[in-house]
Amino acid sequence: MAMNVRFPDELDAKLEAIARARHTSKHAVIIEAATRFVNTESKTDRVLAIADEISDRYAETIKRLEDA
Repeated sequence: MAMNVRFPDELDAKLEAIARARHTSKHAVIIEAATRFVNTESKTDRVLAIADEISDRYAETIKRLEDA
């Protein structure tokens, strides 16, 4: 899907420098960054879901430990 993105000048310059140093395009750098962000957020969502499940499953045990 095509998308236009306008970056602040400072960020655009940094992206350009990274792309130049890697001998690649800004597009490739942005795709890599977006992919990393999505993967990180997905992992965070999974970790939070697991934590919620553990909290629910062991609520009574956790409560008893609080009172100990």
